Amino acid sequence: MPEASWSSLTDAASFSFFLKSFKIFNSSRELRSLMDLTFVRKAWEKWISTSIGSSGEPLKAALLINYDPTRPSRLLSTIAEQEGIKASQYMVTSIYDGWFCARCMNTSHPAGEGAIVIRTGSFVLVALYDGSIGSASRAMVVSDQFAWQLGRKNL
Repeated sequence: MPEASWSSLTDAASFSFFLKSFKIFNSSRELRSLMDLTFVRKAWEKWISTSIGSSGEPLKAALLINYDPTRPSRLLSTIAEQEGIKASQYMVTSIYDGWFCARCMNTSHPAGEGAIVIRTGSFVLVALYDGSIGSASRAMVVSDQFAWQLGRKNL
């Protein structure tokens, strides 16, 4: 089965063509992986539409990395999705079971910037936000909601 990319599955026509290209799946695991891809893609698109953006949204950027070594090779250690990511230096401020928080060391924003990193079964979610305590709380809520959606599907 050829490798599937997120960009090839973005709309219904591409997805339909992709499915019609194969008459038989090699195993139920490949079918499950394809269903997982579509679920994650739809959940991601819905989540970023309400969580990431300019003023008023809890996050300024997000990155989703698939790292699950039990999945087929086409899904290993790839950046599944990203929105608004740029390089910065961060210092970890809080560590919890399955997630941690960090503050940006080289920010130009007076209120600061932060990051939340959450590990789910198959993904690592990196969420970036502007601001301090209130902003961090809102960012944690929306990040945890997305991680919960992935967790419901054991992803």
